[in-house]
Amino acid sequence: MKGLTTFSALLEAFFLERLMQQRQVSSHTIASYRDAFRLLLQFTQKRLGKAPSNLTVPDLTPTLVGEFLDHLEKDRHNTARSRNVRLAAIHSFFRYVARQAPEYSGMAHRVLDMPRKRYVRRPITFLTQAEVNALVAAPDLDTWCGRRDRALMLLAAQTGLRAAELLSLRCEDVALGAAAHVGCEGKGRKKRCTPLRKDTVAALRSWLRVRQGKATDLLFPTVRGTALSHDALLNLLNKHVAAACRRCASLRKKNVTPHSLRHSAAMDLLGHGVDRSVIALWLGHESVETTSMYLHADMAIKERALQKTGVSSVRMRRYRPDDRVMAFLRSL
Repeated sequence: MKGLTTFSALLEAFFLERLMQQRQVSSHTIASYRDAFRLLLQFTQKRLGKAPSNLTVPDLTPTLVGEFLDHLEKDRHNTARSRNVRLAAIHSFFRYVARQAPEYSGMAHRVLDMPRKRYVRRPITFLTQAEVNALVAAPDLDTWCGRRDRALMLLAAQTGLRAAELLSLRCEDVALGAAAHVGCEGKGRKKRCTPLRKDTVAALRSWLRVRQGKATDLLFPTVRGTALSHDALLNLLNKHVAAACRRCASLRKKNVTPHSLRHSAAMDLLGHGVDRSVIALWLGHESVETTSMYLHADMAIKERALQKTGVSSVRMRRYRPDDRVMAFLRSL
């Protein structure tokens, strides 16, 4: 029984049995949880001097987990949202530990009591149409990578696909006929199809002629034919943003990420009067309420609302200084 409740055995069973067999989570969830534990075990090895295969469950104390979360923010410069994603993976594992190994339930519940970090929800970053045009025009179309990057960024900015959805596309997922569209599997294994504009169809058709891949091959691979990583996607985006800044200076003020292109697609739809429920379907949102963040980000909508309001008829009164004692009490 002891062999079944070691840390390594519990971690393997958590991934293979709990996540893959019982819950049948998506490959995106597996990848997210895998990365969380790779980072945690690398940190733990440096802190405790123990190889991951020699760790025990009691080694992963709430104090150590807290130090790991602080390390993500301070040393790796992760946002509070990314920190919470890693903590969610750790919480999921310790819920499994509490059920499978009752002898560790006390410590498991102490880890589970660690709260998510609250953070300020700032307005989303999105690109204007002029900025998107400058970014898409940045790649060198005389190179293989340039043609790939242009098609990739144009598709992302028009469809609003998530980075994981974009990188997992296969050649067969793109239909360039009369009703051109791209199909993908998003969060919660929800499949959706997104129609394509003529300029996106032309870019993809040109890229596929250069790509010369089979139907089941990745649509946007590396030069070696392997899958692009999220880091590689961010790097190529940063490279083209730097080049596009020479043509569009406003890009210098924005932190452009793959998700910024998703936001840009939503804001473009919203600016053209598309209903929120349609935008939610377009982006694969679970709830229409998720699209409310785009209403907050669109200043034009707020300005149109302001124009519909009336001017206040309240008369302005002359200012009179308050009583000195009352003013003192109010200042405390």
